[in-house]
Amino acid sequence: MMTLLPSRHFSGWARLPTALRAIISGLLMALIPANVWPLLLLNLGVPLAAVVEVAFLALYVWWASGGGPPRRTQAARATAFRRGIPTPTQWSWGLIAALFFAISIHASIVLLFRIVPYPMATFRQGYDFSFIPSLPLKWIAVVVSATSAGICEETGFRGYMQRPLELRHGAPVAVLISSLFFTAVHLTKGWAMAGMVPIVFGAGVLLGLLAWSSGSLIFGMIGHVMMDIGLFAYWWTGVAGNFTAKPISETGVDQPFLIACAVLATSLLIVLLSILKLRRKTPSTARS
Repeated sequence: MMTLLPSRHFSGWARLPTALRAIISGLLMALIPANVWPLLLLNLGVPLAAVVEVAFLALYVWWASGGGPPRRTQAARATAFRRGIPTPTQWSWGLIAALFFAISIHASIVLLFRIVPYPMATFRQGYDFSFIPSLPLKWIAVVVSATSAGICEETGFRGYMQRPLELRHGAPVAVLISSLFFTAVHLTKGWAMAGMVPIVFGAGVLLGLLAWSSGSLIFGMIGHVMMDIGLFAYWWTGVAGNFTAKPISETGVDQPFLIACAVLATSLLIVLLSILKLRRKTPSTARS
């Protein structure tokens, strides 16, 4: 049984159920590192904060993937991180899945706000980049914000939380639990209105399936970062513009709405097919 802390030194921790240890480890590995960037941004400003954050993320990934002390937990950390080098075929299908995952999430949000009005003020609460002096610096903040969230949340939820649960309880239970906690921690955000809950949960499920099927966190990180660049730039800060489309209750079912439906259906199909391909191309040892 994989454990990050050896029982002879942490007997209380070792006696906890595997699921509870996985949940605690996953939350700690996701939430604590992810909150380093906001502190740097507010205290150092861009671009210095971005430079420090990139260095921090490099150290974080190195340690989380099994590097550094303590040596007795290196193997467990490498397993939780799903450390390994994807094959060229896995790279092809993984990148396709990552791209269309991000597209599917944004298509879902577009459809949501064609059905209900877009509450811009509420949705953007807590994401004010007006203190950043120029547009290029705002884009740097957007990209680093997305990268930090993508790396830390995938490491925590799809790595340290989901991987031990897969080994003990199987993939369906592991993906469900990691997705529920992924959704729960986002309910504190200003944008977490009722309509966003199934979108966030669906994103968690797709990312969980992507990690399991590929045996790697890399593709989920890429997809998560692409998704969050769009979220930060467009929906949360307005750096890339504003959503101005009216609900279909005012416009009727128009062509843009039908296009968004088609984009969502097509992108979801491509993501699921890519996940199936990855499952067939990934050695079973990487998933067990």
